[in-house]
Amino acid sequence: MNPQTHLAIDGYVDAIPTPGTGWGTATFDLIHSPTDADRTAPNAPDTVYACTTGDPRIADVLLHEIRTGDLLRVTGILVQPDDPEAPAHITVDSLEVLEAAPAPVPYDLLLEQFGDYVVVFHAVRDQVPVFAASGRWVGEAASPDAIGALIDDFENGGPR
Repeated sequence: MNPQTHLAIDGYVDAIPTPGTGWGTATFDLIHSPTDADRTAPNAPDTVYACTTGDPRIADVLLHEIRTGDLLRVTGILVQPDDPEAPAHITVDSLEVLEAAPAPVPYDLLLEQFGDYVVVFHAVRDQVPVFAASGRWVGEAASPDAIGALIDDFENGGPR
């Protein structure tokens, strides 16, 4: 291994962090992009850092709060392996979330409100779950065309 360097680096989480080999440890990959790619080299590649931590507090945050795409600042010891193809390794001793990744959006679902009712359309299902706006279960319509009849039955005390 080459000499060790203590540094802080910003990067995006490449995949959901995983538990490490021992209690209170975690591992993850961090993708660092050149700060000013246009001025340094237009085709400068991103750098992947293999990160680990032995601090149980940091491991807990990584395993329960960090998502793919979060922008982090990690501080720790960098060790560049002798093999130039292997990613550099950072042993993380502090972590700061600079920007959380946007929450995932289920593109195949659509919620629509009909007065006091909410229906859930799904791209690959004909059946349509229907709820009262309060969250109370109304039922499942066999198709979008049957939503009105299901709501009428519900309001008139019909089958549920």
